[in-house]
Amino acid sequence: MSQAIQSYFNKQSKAAPLAVFRVLFGLLMVFSMIRFWYYGWIEKLYLLPNFHFHYYGFDWVQVPGKWTYVLFFICGLSALFFAIGYKYRLSILIFFLSFTYIELMDKTTYLNHYYFVSLMAFILLWLPAHRHFSVDAFLNKNIRLEFIPKWNIDALRLMISIVYLSAGLAKLNSDWMYKALPLSFWLREKTDLPIIGQFMDERWLHYLFSWGGAFYDLFIVFFLLWSRTRVSAFIAVLMFHLLTKALFPIGMFPYLMIAASLLFFRDTFHTRALKMISSIIRIPYETFCNGAKSMSNTFISRAALIVLPVFFIIQLLLPLRSHLYTGNLFWTEQGYRFSWRVMLMEKTGYANFKVVDSVTGKRFYIQNEDFLTAFQQKQMSTQPDFILEYSHFLGDHFKSQGHENVQVFVESYASLNGRKSQPFIDSTIDLLTVENGFKQKSFIIPLEND
Repeated sequence: MSQAIQSYFNKQSKAAPLAVFRVLFGLLMVFSMIRFWYYGWIEKLYLLPNFHFHYYGFDWVQVPGKWTYVLFFICGLSALFFAIGYKYRLSILIFFLSFTYIELMDKTTYLNHYYFVSLMAFILLWLPAHRHFSVDAFLNKNIRLEFIPKWNIDALRLMISIVYLSAGLAKLNSDWMYKALPLSFWLREKTDLPIIGQFMDERWLHYLFSWGGAFYDLFIVFFLLWSRTRVSAFIAVLMFHLLTKALFPIGMFPYLMIAASLLFFRDTFHTRALKMISSIIRIPYETFCNGAKSMSNTFISRAALIVLPVFFIIQLLLPLRSHLYTGNLFWTEQGYRFSWRVMLMEKTGYANFKVVDSVTGKRFYIQNEDFLTAFQQKQMSTQPDFILEYSHFLGDHFKSQGHENVQVFVESYASLNGRKSQPFIDSTIDLLTVENGFKQKSFIIPLEND
């Protein structure tokens, strides 16, 4: 067994696939930063709100005011630098830290593909992606590598596989498979689309998309790995992600997954791509093809063999943590984030907060728009940890204004995937007495029609 493991880690692969992914990933991130700035989302999501929701344990991450624009600029510039392979180790580190900090500033903006970007950037921190077809390699011939350890490419492939398989397994639930929910709700809103719009109200199409989506997520990696089906699988990747991009507002995720799927192609494909780019920029590709193989053991290469296995164990276990809690996952959302449960629920809600003086019994209701943006209100009304954090914010706010014996209660209702609206949070519990954390949230009223 140990001999087989040693043999695997001694296998070599051309460095071209890693270089191609570095370029594509970096350029997509540059475009993403420009897009965020262009649409005014920096101001809308980070500067306009007076209150920001935080991930548990990351309350110290704060929005730096107008410096947020500088933060986005640094993030975009570092993405450009690691795309071209200039000062790679420093630029990928700065990108990982700045991008992750941006995502931690407000939990309201959480998206699966933002999390995916941070994870891929973290993996790239440990890989020699700058030693082939990069500015660093062009300037310093001593670091050039034509071949790298095969596990470098496989590490990225493994992360992609975890995303797809986790998303596929998550779709094997009764709402998605037996009722085509919530997909049928969303598709019915697309009847105005040209050509395919006339079919968007058909039940057979809803089930075709739901079952097809589950099958795609569960098996696409295996089809990409098998050389006989790789081209057909890539065509399926293109069709699937471009269709979802056309139907749903999911940002850069489709393009990220299309770029990532190229990692499953053979070295020759990537070599041809780099030769084509070389002809455009007029730098002979042979400059980087000195036949050099893996570098000698460095601190980073040795550390990677310790850090990355631990990282992947965490990534395999994290989506399973929801089994530690009771109740419907989509209702309680305990263990929902960071688990690749993509587009699996349509949830609407209403939350009316009441501040009470526990001694005199005097009370008044909160106008949520006084503290939250419309987007924050929508997110807060359906997520228990948001409701709890907002309650503590209200308690601290009114205590600071001189109110005494403050209690905070919420009257809330929610609907999951078209079910009848029902009470969501126990309105008899003073939420200031509830501590945030990873324990079972007993203040959530169980879903009746489960």
